[in-house]
Amino acid sequence: MKYVQLLLSLCFGAFLSGAFLSCTATAATLDAVKARGYVLCGVSHGLPGFSKRDAKGRWRGFDVDFCRAVAAAIFDNPGKVRFIPLSAAKRFTALKSGRIDLLSRNTTWTMERDTELGLSFAAVAFYDRQVFMVKKSLGVSSAFELSGMKICAKSGTTTLMNANDYFLANKLAYKIVQFEAADKVLQAYDNGRCQVITADLSGLAAQRASLANPDDHVVLPEIISREPLGPVIRQDDYQWFNLVKWTMFALINAEAFGVGQDNLEQKKMSRNPAIRRLLGMDGKFGAKIGVDNDWVANIIKHVGNYGEIYDRNLGPDTIPNIPRGMNRLWKHGGILYAPPIR
Repeated sequence: MKYVQLLLSLCFGAFLSGAFLSCTATAATLDAVKARGYVLCGVSHGLPGFSKRDAKGRWRGFDVDFCRAVAAAIFDNPGKVRFIPLSAAKRFTALKSGRIDLLSRNTTWTMERDTELGLSFAAVAFYDRQVFMVKKSLGVSSAFELSGMKICAKSGTTTLMNANDYFLANKLAYKIVQFEAADKVLQAYDNGRCQVITADLSGLAAQRASLANPDDHVVLPEIISREPLGPVIRQDDYQWFNLVKWTMFALINAEAFGVGQDNLEQKKMSRNPAIRRLLGMDGKFGAKIGVDNDWVANIIKHVGNYGEIYDRNLGPDTIPNIPRGMNRLWKHGGILYAPPIR
């Protein structure tokens, strides 16, 4: 009721100011989040390294930490977020209906999703690619040898479309076996219901590590698609769009400037103008997106920069152990960089 009253008051104020045409049910997400006291964030049911509950029931992962970064930017408290596990088939409906404020769930940015679903991708969080995995005992070394085989994949994803495109383009016979949940896909593959499993490399790395004998399985070399993954919001709420987008940019810029959890206070004394703007020492950039001026410092203090989040969830000491590759900073051989705060 409090959320509805807030929207009505905002819409009435917009009407009086002559801006009533822009007043929609999605036009005040940040105000609704502040009134509620926490962010509603949609994540996957369980993908190691990205979003999964630990033994104590606490959500952990790369996508989870991004939601905490948004909460830290707004509230100076990364704990002010509620995680809603969603299947691939239900994730967009949940976002459009207002059940969640933000979708941070290994979701590929495509033109159809960006133009027809009433949604907006705020930024690219992770540059991924789709591949195939098979048992070594199958004796297959290339995706061109998969003709006539059964392929396990998740329903409601671009994975299915990419697999169909690959087999049709290469004139290979195939049969797709679909499951809604990632663990069901892996179980079917492990039990022999299909000879091949296809997914984004990030997901396959985590799934392969959870098998009884990971070394008995091999990822084939062919990359059948590029998959830019990122956070998604509803369209027509530019303030919320800017907040989510610049949260991701802040994480990347912080790593680029060497600002992390262990040296944050020291960096606040920097004479570098770009670092001073980043950390809110100069300028009033927080106000432009509806938060306090030290919003980036709060993010770094509680969650870390992009590299720290990556290493904590996907780095060499984790189960997925996904090399950064394209997700390295541009100055380290990757393609990751962000617009400046200025």
